[in-house]
Amino acid sequence: MKKNHLEIEYKTLLTAAEFQQLQAEFTDVAPVLQTNYYIDTPDFSLRQHRYSLRIRTLEDLAELTLKIPQDIGNQEYNQALSLEHAHQLIQKVQLPEGDILNLITQTGIGLERLIVWGHLTTKRYEKATPIGLIALDENSYANQTDYELEVEVDDATQGKIAFEDYLKQRQIAFKYAKSKVARTAACLMNKP
Repeated sequence: MKKNHLEIEYKTLLTAAEFQQLQAEFTDVAPVLQTNYYIDTPDFSLRQHRYSLRIRTLEDLAELTLKIPQDIGNQEYNQALSLEHAHQLIQKVQLPEGDILNLITQTGIGLERLIVWGHLTTKRYEKATPIGLIALDENSYANQTDYELEVEVDDATQGKIAFEDYLKQRQIAFKYAKSKVARTAACLMNKP
């Protein structure tokens, strides 16, 4: 896990058939199960600042992540957590000392108002390639499943070209993918 870095990624939604097609390229990789717990105020004050805050749990570790959009990509701040601490924070959000707490405090948003409002679980196949770090994801949230392909790159221009070539070679049409947090929020807001 990178501590603080600029994340530049490209992604596309996939059909179930496209996901299965691409899975053949990841047979050498064991999938990892991770769950993102999304944090905001009940009226989405962080979102109004264009901030995205989550706790991600994996099998034996967890991290707190704040993403802030930039002209290109997102500035990402990560803070390692023990699984036990992560589960405590999921029950009652009390941000630990560090850059993330400092940045959110600067917004003036009342920290006592922060809650976990939704979660998404991903079965992820991930590996380094000449293009960048590629992740093939099966996402489950709000009683639905979707599939997506992401690539994290160092160079925005070259990465976009390489990603488009990757899709073209596999005859996969690009399908715009909102962020996981945005898809989760949209799904929960549209529930009756």
